[in-house]
Amino acid sequence: MNLTVVDLSVLIVYVSGVVLLGLWLGRGRQNAKQYLLGGKDAPWWAVLGSIVATETSTVTFLSIPGITFANGGNLCFLQLALGLLVGRTLIVVLFLPLYFRGELFTAYQVLQERFGGGTQRAASLIFLVARNLGDGLRLFLTALVLEQTLGWSLSNCVIFIGSVTILFTVVGGMKSVIWNDCLQLVVYVVGGVVALLLIVGRLPDGFPGLLDFARETGRLRILDFRFDVSEANTFWAGLIGGAFLTLGTHGTDQMMVQRLLAARSQADAGKALVASALAVGLQFALFLWVGIALAAFYDANPVSYVFNSGDQVFASYIVNEMPSGIGVIGLLLAAVFSAAISTLSSSLNSSATAVVNDWILFKRGDDRDATVVRVSRLLTIGFGVVQIVIGILAQRADEAVIDNAMAIASFSAGLLLGLFALGRIQGVTQWAALTALVAGFGTLLIVKFGLPIWSDGVWTIAWPWFALIGCSAMVLVGVLCRRIPSAASW
Repeated sequence: MNLTVVDLSVLIVYVSGVVLLGLWLGRGRQNAKQYLLGGKDAPWWAVLGSIVATETSTVTFLSIPGITFANGGNLCFLQLALGLLVGRTLIVVLFLPLYFRGELFTAYQVLQERFGGGTQRAASLIFLVARNLGDGLRLFLTALVLEQTLGWSLSNCVIFIGSVTILFTVVGGMKSVIWNDCLQLVVYVVGGVVALLLIVGRLPDGFPGLLDFARETGRLRILDFRFDVSEANTFWAGLIGGAFLTLGTHGTDQMMVQRLLAARSQADAGKALVASALAVGLQFALFLWVGIALAAFYDANPVSYVFNSGDQVFASYIVNEMPSGIGVIGLLLAAVFSAAISTLSSSLNSSATAVVNDWILFKRGDDRDATVVRVSRLLTIGFGVVQIVIGILAQRADEAVIDNAMAIASFSAGLLLGLFALGRIQGVTQWAALTALVAGFGTLLIVKFGLPIWSDGVWTIAWPWFALIGCSAMVLVGVLCRRIPSAASW
């Protein structure tokens, strides 16, 4: 498919606006606090927008509609929002006081104070590997959509998206990331609403017909109280698994913690974090209804081709069914693009911050701030190149490899949460914590690839439970190892 001039113009205007906003926000000399934390002056609603945009990638934008599109699909995915709310409330109580106690730049400086530099660097390494591997693959998945519409090669699409993200991130720093996130949140939500309205408008009976279809096919079901660890969309997986997952992803992951540290106060950070759970729940609902609308549309308008997975349905509709020449396709491509770069820009900035503060350990001051900012910018470019390379190499991997790599990347939530949990237990030494970290990683590998839980012929445990399992295994091993003397010095 080739874009019309109008659609292409909409996409170009959006991309240009993103870059220009980053350049404008990055004007003038910035010190380390301004570049890495936006000067700790972001209003709570901007932090809220940045959190929501950051945790929404193209995978979310395209995959969630596939849940309700599938035969037997329903709204039970919304149960996860309960766990997100519980987990974020616990973060406000348990973690925010630690992060706002001193002049911190990364989450892992707390671990350095409790255990020592070895644990701090181990946690930082887990974050860096998981974040850049996962986001390199997200970059690849976004490029797949642009490849279909722009007619470019997949590698060129990867390079284009990555280069735009690097440009505004490296110039503007954290302030650019936060305000661009807010812009991107508006763009992809508007894109989702426009898509839903256009799909419903093409249904024979409009919105009443959509409700009838959803009711008749069982897609309005929201609650599932079965206790089955192999199922991801149950009440217990959403509440318990989701709470532990968000404790890891938003309480110990540097990409999210950095947004909280950029808030004007601890109270503002807490307000933004709790409100983000409600915003994400509404966002889930929007894209789940897009999936139901797509199911109703293709039920009324059968096509000759077969979708290999639910992830392809929304992208296929954008490419093949959206009206061209009026800017709608350009808007939806901008929405796909914005969902991607909101996560990627945050990833680059937080990765650079982690290396500067957890590994290089600059001493800040008026005479060193320029060096910190310069090195941070070089690291931002470096991590951008790494993610571009991963995105290009992902073309050579089969679907199973990509899925497993994404799953392993999600292990970091449980491992990092386990380290922070051990930090609250008296008597746990750095040696015990690092031993527990190895045990937790091994446990998660077994859970993912070899745990004997029988479900429909597949040995599996659903992903929402990974964080709880990894954290629990680490706490158990760490407590048992409390009396093991530390290895010389880490």
